[in-house]
Amino acid sequence: MTTSPRLPSDRHERLMDMRAQRSYIDDNAVEAAIEEVDSSGLVALLEEFVHLPRGRRRTLHLRSLLIGLYLCTQDTGGKIVLERVTDILYFRISPRLRELLGIPEYTDDDQGFEAAYAVVRRLFHAMKDAMNPSPLPPNKHLPRSEAHGLAAAADIDDLAERERRLALFTEFVLDASVRPLRSLLTELAEVSLGVDATPVRTFSRGRRTNGPELATDPDAGWYVREGDHRDPDAPVSESMRPAPPPAKKGKAKAPQGTKKTSLRKKYLFGYDAHLIVTRDADHDAVLLDDGTPNPEVLPALVLGVCLDKPGHRPAYNGLKILNRLRERGYKPGFLAGDRAYNNSEPEEWQLPVRAMGYKPVYDYRADQLGKQAGTHGAILVEGRWYCPSMPEPLINATIDLHADRIDRETWIKLIAARRSYRLMPKENADADGYQRMMCPAEAGKAQCPIKPRTMGRGIHLPLIDPEPSPTGPLKVCRQRTITVSPEAGAKQWQALDYGSPEWQKVYFRLRNSVEGYNGYAKNPLAEGIESAGSRRIRGIAAQTILLAFQLAHANRRKIKKWLDTLSLGGERPRRRTHHRRPKKGPRTWTPTGHLVPAA
Repeated sequence: MTTSPRLPSDRHERLMDMRAQRSYIDDNAVEAAIEEVDSSGLVALLEEFVHLPRGRRRTLHLRSLLIGLYLCTQDTGGKIVLERVTDILYFRISPRLRELLGIPEYTDDDQGFEAAYAVVRRLFHAMKDAMNPSPLPPNKHLPRSEAHGLAAAADIDDLAERERRLALFTEFVLDASVRPLRSLLTELAEVSLGVDATPVRTFSRGRRTNGPELATDPDAGWYVREGDHRDPDAPVSESMRPAPPPAKKGKAKAPQGTKKTSLRKKYLFGYDAHLIVTRDADHDAVLLDDGTPNPEVLPALVLGVCLDKPGHRPAYNGLKILNRLRERGYKPGFLAGDRAYNNSEPEEWQLPVRAMGYKPVYDYRADQLGKQAGTHGAILVEGRWYCPSMPEPLINATIDLHADRIDRETWIKLIAARRSYRLMPKENADADGYQRMMCPAEAGKAQCPIKPRTMGRGIHLPLIDPEPSPTGPLKVCRQRTITVSPEAGAKQWQALDYGSPEWQKVYFRLRNSVEGYNGYAKNPLAEGIESAGSRRIRGIAAQTILLAFQLAHANRRKIKKWLDTLSLGGERPRRRTHHRRPKKGPRTWTPTGHLVPAA
């Protein structure tokens, strides 16, 4: 064993003086962290299920650990490193506050630090293990056959309970971060949301999908840019995931275990982070005349998050977050997501979302345009119910636009003309989702010869030309009203007329906000959530815990920045806004691009 050479005493003393210069955390910052943790309710939640094995008395309590995690995010720009947490708790807060928190004193040397670090690491992993919904151990290349055996032998009910605990933990962490604006959020008549899955790397190298071993983070998977982001080399069914729903009658099912070949390039190894972001759907985030934000428009904030393998179960993961938002006091409003969500089965996404009171707003693939479903003679066209005699050019307007049979100006006019043929609600939907609807003639929006009382109302109302039928008029034409069930056209139904100005405002406000938040939290100079190095503990539970703290820090950073840029009480803002790009004039959207304004 080599010994360090002797140093001249003066040099030795100067180096000791440099090493003694430690950056301490101000008592006010520590007390603010204590207040934040105590008001979050996290300590009481964790004490319900985090229990260390019997043995020596615990020297670090969950409350102190949470305070250390919070202070670490403030110290590192949102990231959590357990070595940094140890340094903060044991060596960078004042003795008075350390005594107040019941944190014992360790010698400030390598042995003392390692002893303190072991305490922090042991308590963090005990907390993580109590919320771990995976039966697979991380940090080793587990043989695939052994992994299948562990998954098959796992207690499904116990894993579900751990998954529930993890979801509760992330809720509490994120709720604490939006507490300054919580009263303003709950005062809103409704809280509109954007849902999206964004890829984040994990601190592990991916292995071949069907190889003999799993990666050291066995819960992660490969993300690809195209399609639904699912790994193209993954088998059709995986023993470590819930079985897919039974195939519907008349639909052929691919053989189990069939490998789908693809040339698509794998992009990253990690998780899909499903984020729920709140946004004011009634107002644009435009600056006031003095260049400051409008204080009436709250910033976009993340209210929920969960992780899963890329491309897996988007509906399940979205609902897992939405299910509890209403219980947390957020009134349901509009809900917009990308096509991965509305391409789910209605029983998995669309029907539960509507039952919660949300008003979905969707975009569609090219093969989903035009007429989509029917009930009692009424037709569903791009998410809304219309008269069965609506002219074909109106039904196929978006299809014709994609096929270049009409130009963008014509499409805009045809979409506006659909409104006169839309069925109108006679009353609100009942508790089960059934709703009485009137045909446009009954609602005074059109004239129809099948219903003579609707004729002669003026040339400003369109005249419906029903097609003769040997069986007589359809039910929607014979009756004053029809009852539309929630299951009718459930997969494609939405709350706003597709392509209308109102639809464009709501859909793009929500979608742009969630995409913008993804970029905000991925900023490498701040939280850097996409980087694998920002979360260096493996496994879905650890990754979720660390990501929740990162997003909570991003929320706090966003709120502080928003408050600093407001002009309040006639005073100048504390900081200038960074929206310095020249404003573009309003443009009209179409599915094939924006309408070029006339010169």
